[in-house]
Amino acid sequence: MGGIYSPATNASLCKLLRVLRTRGDAPSPSRRPRAPESHPTASSAPDIPLPGIMSDEEHHFESKADAGASKTYPQQAGTIRKNGYIVIKGRPCKVVEVSTSKTGKHGHAKCHFVGIDIFNAKKFEDIVPSSHNCDVPHVTRTDYQLIDISEDGFVSLLTENGNTKDDLRLPTDESLLAQIKDGFAEGKDLVVSVMCSMGEEQICALKDIGPK
Repeated sequence: MGGIYSPATNASLCKLLRVLRTRGDAPSPSRRPRAPESHPTASSAPDIPLPGIMSDEEHHFESKADAGASKTYPQQAGTIRKNGYIVIKGRPCKVVEVSTSKTGKHGHAKCHFVGIDIFNAKKFEDIVPSSHNCDVPHVTRTDYQLIDISEDGFVSLLTENGNTKDDLRLPTDESLLAQIKDGFAEGKDLVVSVMCSMGEEQICALKDIGPK
């Protein structure tokens, strides 16, 4: 009977289909085509920072921080003594008086500082708990030989390496100013001491080393 499959015919077809699947000529109904694998390229790979390497901006920031911190250093208020140095209201001062109050029931002992600005001689005062840190300025003194005095009040100084330093004015202290001018007019060899602190410089003393 045409168009009708008998059980024997169906069995033969199933057997033939199994043979074809075994040989790989016929696809399995449950088998699906695999998607192509994607491999990361150099352009799509994420940037991984290498340890120990800083950008230029980070390095520049640290350099600026170090430069700013080098002008002062911290010191506990209770350890600062008379004739020492302290920063009061942003100015480098020499401590001329210090007193410490007794510890109260609900607080710490406090230090009362009286300081004189090392550049303009102004008086400053501050009260700080003795256990807190204060900013203390780095103060240095350098001696230079006086070479010349200009009409506009600038001095020319000889450095240790033989160069000249021409960016300082005569001091404002009248007594020191008179000693420098008189000694220079008399032709004496003069050595001046220059105090430097927190980015400022000023002639603070005079040494007479005799005639030229």
